[in-house]
Amino acid sequence: MANLVLAVLTARRIARNAAPLACALALGGLVVLDAAERLPPLAAAAAFVALIGLLVQQARRRAAAIEASTLLDLEVGALLVVATFAAVLRLDGSLDGDAHAALYVVIALVSAFARPGASLLVALAAAALEIAVRSAGATQGAPLALDAARAAAPHIGFMAVFSVLNAAILRAEIGRVRKASRTHLQAEIDRLRDDARSYRLLSAPAQARGGAQKGDDERLARSGVEEIHQSVLFALRLLRESLDLYTAMLLWQNDTGTHLRISELASDAPNLSEGPFLSGDGVFGAAITQRAPVVIGGLKPGYKLPYYVGPSPVRAVCALPVFEHGQLRGVLVVDRVEDRPFSPRELELIDEACRYAVRAIQNERVFVQLERAKVEQGKLYRAAEALGAATTEAGVIEAGVTSAREITSVDFAAVTLYDEAQKVHEIRAVSGDGGAELTGQRFRHNAGLVSMVLQNRHPLPYRGEYDEKRQVVFTRRVAPPSMPSIIVLPLVVHDRPLGTLVLGSRRRAAFNDSVRSTLEVLASHMAVSLSNARMMRRLEELATMDGLTGLLNKRAMLEVADQKITAARRFSRRLSVLVTDIDHFKKVNDTYGHDVGDVIIKGLGDVLRRAKRTTDAVARFGGEEFVVICEETDARGAMLLAERVREELGRTTFHAAGSNGPVQCQVTCSIGVATYPEAGSTWEELFKAADESLYVSKRSGRNRSTAWSPSLRSGSAHPPAAEAPAPAKPAAEASAPARPGASPAARSASAPPAPALPAARSASAPPASARSASVPPAGAPASARSASVPPAGAPAPARSAAGSPAPQRRPPVGGGAPAPSGPDSAPPGGRRVAASTPAPARAPGEAEPRSKPRRPSEADPASKPKTAA
Repeated sequence: MANLVLAVLTARRIARNAAPLACALALGGLVVLDAAERLPPLAAAAAFVALIGLLVQQARRRAAAIEASTLLDLEVGALLVVATFAAVLRLDGSLDGDAHAALYVVIALVSAFARPGASLLVALAAAALEIAVRSAGATQGAPLALDAARAAAPHIGFMAVFSVLNAAILRAEIGRVRKASRTHLQAEIDRLRDDARSYRLLSAPAQARGGAQKGDDERLARSGVEEIHQSVLFALRLLRESLDLYTAMLLWQNDTGTHLRISELASDAPNLSEGPFLSGDGVFGAAITQRAPVVIGGLKPGYKLPYYVGPSPVRAVCALPVFEHGQLRGVLVVDRVEDRPFSPRELELIDEACRYAVRAIQNERVFVQLERAKVEQGKLYRAAEALGAATTEAGVIEAGVTSAREITSVDFAAVTLYDEAQKVHEIRAVSGDGGAELTGQRFRHNAGLVSMVLQNRHPLPYRGEYDEKRQVVFTRRVAPPSMPSIIVLPLVVHDRPLGTLVLGSRRRAAFNDSVRSTLEVLASHMAVSLSNARMMRRLEELATMDGLTGLLNKRAMLEVADQKITAARRFSRRLSVLVTDIDHFKKVNDTYGHDVGDVIIKGLGDVLRRAKRTTDAVARFGGEEFVVICEETDARGAMLLAERVREELGRTTFHAAGSNGPVQCQVTCSIGVATYPEAGSTWEELFKAADESLYVSKRSGRNRSTAWSPSLRSGSAHPPAAEAPAPAKPAAEASAPARPGASPAARSASAPPAPALPAARSASAPPASARSASVPPAGAPASARSASVPPAGAPAPARSAAGSPAPQRRPPVGGGAPAPSGPDSAPPGGRRVAASTPAPARAPGEAEPRSKPRRPSEADPASKPKTAA
């Protein structure tokens, strides 16, 4: 569809551009038909009006265009030729009359003003149209097309002569005038720049600056020079009228002090020389050498003055040196025709006029400097505003590079960040050629310009003049594009190096003194903004991330959960919540210490991070409890993820440094799963359902995954009747006996079930298959060993026929501390082994051993006590 639309738009553009030329061809065909047989007067008048209207429209477009295209020249020329042929045929009735000479004029005009290609095509179109008209106008028995071409040959020859002569002579003259105009304009611009530099309005040549700076300098120089000329001219005219002078002029010295040129003059003399003049000539040299006024009177008629061509008509002259802050800057010269010497009062007036001219120049210089400072401050203000609005490292870098481009001509920009701990530089962002190859490159602290700039806290290279044969910016292997101007600016905050800003330009001397000072201020602002962006990112991490695992914390998880549930409700999607809890984690902390517990918590966080998808959210809800929110996931998919996490954690061996030496430990976890919208439509309902499923897994023997079902909400202490299927088990596990009366769908997806139960139980006794014995590791004191019995209503552990307790698990081999033992602890292979010997029977009236109390399913999930640091 996009290609079709593009083709249609292209066809419309071509048709619109070719419409005038097509109309010219159509009108030419009407002229041929009119030559063969006269058209009706009304049709001919309508065609002629349309031709004239189209010609006027295209001629106005051609006149308004600064640089007309070849197509526009061709359209205007073709319409002119068609209109001329139509007029000639209507006036003379044929092409052999006197009016045919107008066609030569048209060809000459087109050849003079149109482009060469358009001129040639117009001449060929005129020749073809003449042959077609003569062929159409031939009567029966008259010569055909070949004879018509022979008859038109003289006229075609004259067209070619007029076309060549006008292209060779008139076009050449037009080109000469244009070249002279450009030369004169460039001379005026150069003179303006010279005046501005001589008045110290420009501190450097304009061609050494960037585009924006060049435009600002030219505007300021033009206004400053014009203001100085007006002020000095006013002073000279006033002096000339008050002292009855013949000529009064101010000559300004060039930078080298070798020549003087006329800055401004007021005179009626026709034979004044334009200069420049040597500083040592005549009266100029005397005033400059003596550094005092030189007054000459009683001059003879043939006396030669340097600023007059031929004999001077004056009889008295005065040359006064012009000083600025004690430095000689020029000469003020006045003269009169009368042979009357200059009095001391007149010399004072001349000296006052001289000081007035100097003050005008100084005032304008100060104004230009203030204007330039205002422009620079405006750029820095916009840069500071953009940098202040940036809140990320990428935003700060983009704002800094954009601001640098506004200050000067920048063709290449790069930002490097420095890792002070590892002594490594990284090119974080690049704008310009080679950006894809340079971005992300890392290099050690070396002798390159980037490293030297951070070490010295000073921009390099000097004046921004870069020589790639002798200097290295990053490394020999990682280098920027070849450019004559490169400057590296340090990004430092509180004497702490953050990185560098590397700018490059294809223009020589692009980073002069004034620009470099502005760029240094920009780099300071950029460094502060970069530091603030890093601090803001760190604060966001502290506010949303768990410090131990690097996952989301509870507050951030609640915000993400609301967003994901809202999206699932709006788009009718499935969403699952997994709540994971480490089995017997308090025993791990009590046995090995909280340091080992932290290692296990981080390990479970890593397992969840690896198992989740990009769109899933994982958070540490508190203690050893984790929450996973999975988008577009039903109960089956959530159970597959839960089993994958549970099995991977069971296969993982954690190594830590305990108080008694290295520790190797394995743990298991229990998982509860709830799915939207079956388990609830709000986060509170989903989390409560997942928490209920988690405690069903805990009550069912731990190390298993349970999916929520409606039977869990009825308050039954038994596992739900409909639970997600467990993954495939090995053959050894598959041969384990099943519990009587329990269907396969009622079993949790977990480790192998406990041994078979008796067929009948009393109403007051809980099922024995659900009880488990919690035994401390081998080597623990006997007083610490106690049987952990589930709360009332939970299944009791299986017992052997002999009434002896199940044998204890041996500590792991390998020198490490023993792993937590008990029926629910996982062996090194990651798979639970059910106790084969029943626990000893308890005498009537004997108190049950104390164990971790079961939290009611209706309790707030956040109120669960946590045992890990």
